[in-house]
Amino acid sequence: MASFAETLISWYDDHKRDLPWRGETDPYKIWVSEIILQQTRVQQGWDYYHRFLDNFPNVKTLAEADEEKVLKVWQGLGYYSRARNMHAAAREIMAEHHGIFPQTYDKIRSLKGIGNYTAAAIASIAFHLPYPAVDGNVIRIVSRIFGICDDVTQPAVLKRITAICETEIDPDQPGVFNQAAMDFGAMQCVPRNPKCNECPFQSSCYAFKNNLTDTLPIKKKKGESKHRFFHFTIYLSDNQTIIEKRTGSDIWKNMYQFPLTETDSEKWPEKPVFATREVLSHQIIHAAYYVKNVKKLPKTAENQSVIDFDEIEKLPMPKIMILFLKHLE
Repeated sequence: MASFAETLISWYDDHKRDLPWRGETDPYKIWVSEIILQQTRVQQGWDYYHRFLDNFPNVKTLAEADEEKVLKVWQGLGYYSRARNMHAAAREIMAEHHGIFPQTYDKIRSLKGIGNYTAAAIASIAFHLPYPAVDGNVIRIVSRIFGICDDVTQPAVLKRITAICETEIDPDQPGVFNQAAMDFGAMQCVPRNPKCNECPFQSSCYAFKNNLTDTLPIKKKKGESKHRFFHFTIYLSDNQTIIEKRTGSDIWKNMYQFPLTETDSEKWPEKPVFATREVLSHQIIHAAYYVKNVKKLPKTAENQSVIDFDEIEKLPMPKIMILFLKHLE
């Protein structure tokens, strides 16, 4: 009887996706693809992968770039801490590893912004090290096939799933095993309506045999998202306006926006010229925009500056800013 790895890799040989980073062995490019694919659909990440590498083809060019340029190239992908962490990690590689991407799991894992999954993906694909890359897809596959009926958000349960993967991974081709698992979860053993009738694991799958494919994996429900209400004021005077840079540890750090007032509700004494919202992982941003034509711009705060309105698009901005500018067009 074929092993789990043999069955999985055999399926992969027949069904693997044609992706721009598939077959890549350069750890830098694998790193870029893995970070982009966190919280991003493959179709969207595809273009950003090429765009990022066009601007920063290697660790050195990324390390030497200004953070503002890195954020601008990343603009539209969201979760901007990913870009800031990559920038910091690239500088760390240049400073502490002589510009050479580290080649052991522990050293890769120590880089800023790299967790267990990304470290395992890079280590296995670039350096053929037998570390399983355990993400949501793999958790779902293992839970269903091996019958993990406990809450997979619990650390002890995740440790069990990782242990199973460590036992089952093909030590001779760990990178292929991990990519096969990624594709199998994305294409075959999907969250809803998995293709069980065409599944090579049908005869051994615990969930299929016990009619639990809609139940597994078990996850505790997330808490309710926090609602935040942002009111942006656009001051205009002779084609000049005020822009401010977000500081601190809040969302969209070091990106630019119009002067902001945050309130506890969407109530505001004026009617906005435009309103939108953005759903983030744990919060929902309700944004409203108010335009004021003035003879003289108000005095700027420490994090604010005056800029020609036509120059705004050169700055890295969160998605809701881009939506407003498109509305103006």
